[in-house]
Amino acid sequence: MDKLEVDHYESASNASPKGDSQIDGQEVYDFNDKARVRRVVRSIDLKILPLCAFMYLLNYLDRGNIGNSKVLNQETGDDLIQRTHMTATGYAVAVSLFSLAYALFEVPSNWIMKRYVRPSRWLATLLFCWGVFTIGFSGVKTYAEVVVLRFFIGVFEAITFWYPVEERSVRIAFVLASATAAGAFGGCIAYGVGHFNGAAGLEGFRWLFIIEGLLTVLCVILVVCFLPDYPSRAKFLSDDDKKFVEARIRVKGGGYTNERSTRKEILETVFSPRMMAHYLAYMTDCVPLGSLTFFTPTIVSGLGYTSIRAQLMTVPPWIVGYCACLFLGYSADRFNARGWHITASSVIGGIGWLTAGLLPQDAYIQRYGCLMLCACGAFPSSGPLSAWVTCNVPSIVTMGIATALNNSCAGVSQVIAQWIWKPAEAHKGYPTGNFTCAACSFATAIIAVCLRLHYGRLNALGATDARGDQRVWLL
Repeated sequence: MDKLEVDHYESASNASPKGDSQIDGQEVYDFNDKARVRRVVRSIDLKILPLCAFMYLLNYLDRGNIGNSKVLNQETGDDLIQRTHMTATGYAVAVSLFSLAYALFEVPSNWIMKRYVRPSRWLATLLFCWGVFTIGFSGVKTYAEVVVLRFFIGVFEAITFWYPVEERSVRIAFVLASATAAGAFGGCIAYGVGHFNGAAGLEGFRWLFIIEGLLTVLCVILVVCFLPDYPSRAKFLSDDDKKFVEARIRVKGGGYTNERSTRKEILETVFSPRMMAHYLAYMTDCVPLGSLTFFTPTIVSGLGYTSIRAQLMTVPPWIVGYCACLFLGYSADRFNARGWHITASSVIGGIGWLTAGLLPQDAYIQRYGCLMLCACGAFPSSGPLSAWVTCNVPSIVTMGIATALNNSCAGVSQVIAQWIWKPAEAHKGYPTGNFTCAACSFATAIIAVCLRLHYGRLNALGATDARGDQRVWLL
């Protein structure tokens, strides 16, 4: 963050300290002390980000393993679909219920964490519950059991960041990039588990749910023991550093607060056109993102690979997406240019989906290359999109509401993603899925451009937020 940005935020907050001192008994800190800022932020990064990223990786492992199980060992009749006598429509319904539950319970879950339960305890509870239900999935015999368990996994999968808004994209990108890492790990695990088919009398997909569910349950110990809830509870920070972090967040905007929201702040957060544009952009971005999460093994198996090898062939696109996700998040923060980065990434992804839909079904190598482009679209855009909506929320006290609504839109878009990959179109290369994802990617790019221009105009006009405070709107 350069000095100009610091000065903007400090002037906006009527705080421009030149050195640590006291005013009216309150400690005033020097946020221009780059050495101290770098030391404290690095300490927080090392203690919090790896654990948050690992939790998110487990989240996407348990979310996407149904896609792996759908085709795992299908040549021997031992995949999830055949063993539970599930139809293609039934599969779409089951996965849609997961997304519906995720969308419905996201806002209440965030509210509970904000008001009633410490974040580490609430996250640990959710982690344990969805891990147990994932293990329970290994025993499914009927379609009804699949539907019920999948719904409850969605309920329990519905993070507090201690960073000023202008530093948030790269951190969120690091955590969200774990979703792409989960795709890579999930493919590798499914490839190995596919060779266990029949071991101890269990099909390969059952071992998949057992292994990944156990990993999730064991992670509960790490969350309870090592994830601090707030800076004031961080044992790895000195008392003065705790106050420094809290003051820095308070001055520059970030984190959650227990302060009550006014009716105006809530209405602007939920219904103002620019916030709704943010939610819509995340929804359109998450249609291709959901397609990659739940249908990558299906897409790859449609490129002529066997079910087990298809699991392994899902890994390279996820690795490419992981690298793109980290680069985009860093660059978006570094240059304060989230809108342009989201636009570029979404256009690349859209080109990949569009080209895959136009190519002949048997153009396997070319369509696999298109999948690499697709992976450079949705996931890399999701980090800056998630950060952008919290950076420019109408009021800091409604950040939790904005985050929950944004994530709920992801649940809605994932419902859409379940129905566009039609089994009857496998011999055509899934044109409906490819063209829908292309349209959503280009729509995300258009919305990002409009938001970027709008925020530039707000800054030029000196527009205030819902509280009437001067703001520097991040671009």
